[in-house]
Amino acid sequence: MSKTNLECCANSINSALNGIKAGASRIELCQNLEQGGITPSRDDIMKLRAISDIKIHILILPKANQFQYTELEFQQILEDIKFCKKLKCDGIVVGALNSNLSVNKTQTKCMVDIARPMKVTFHRAFDCTINMNQALNDIIDCGCDYLLTSGQKENVIDGIKNLKQIVKLANKKISIIAGGGVNHNNIESLYEIGIREFHLSGKEPNKFGELETNYENINMAVKRVESL
Repeated sequence: MSKTNLECCANSINSALNGIKAGASRIELCQNLEQGGITPSRDDIMKLRAISDIKIHILILPKANQFQYTELEFQQILEDIKFCKKLKCDGIVVGALNSNLSVNKTQTKCMVDIARPMKVTFHRAFDCTINMNQALNDIIDCGCDYLLTSGQKENVIDGIKNLKQIVKLANKKISIIAGGGVNHNNIESLYEIGIREFHLSGKEPNKFGELETNYENINMAVKRVESL
């Protein structure tokens, strides 16, 4: 069996702890997941790094679902990357687009260079690009380690044909992480097309009505991955 990983997208410390207890191999920490996800607070980054040695990747995105940045926003992104690097986080999750929805290679390469030796995931800004093949090549050229994508569709099942093509085109030059509607029911279908990295939040409303990673949802997915 090829090595597989399940990344839990956690919108809080409690969500991260639920994901860790459920067996996730990596945490992507963010906040405001109900709106698409933005950079988590520095306090939460420090807390999670202090209480767990699990691999932690940090989403760095000033505004949810917005991938073109003002100069001020881009400088804040770079400062956040340096902060994560100082804390010895394992990776960051970033991405930048031009106004024509192509990959902003200048900004992306700058983020990658500053992040090293941390790992770099190019996030689902990729799913907004208009030329999938060119965007993939640009992301590889920038040196990103991972690409998080639903196959340029709303969810991974709708995008499974594109995901299959992306895996083939990537040719092991970058690891493809399937994200967007991943759950224990569709992991095997994704595995069959070559996906070895799975990303999900497993979120449900908690007793306070707040979205939070649910232990059972992650644990069922972990068991499904482990059975492959």
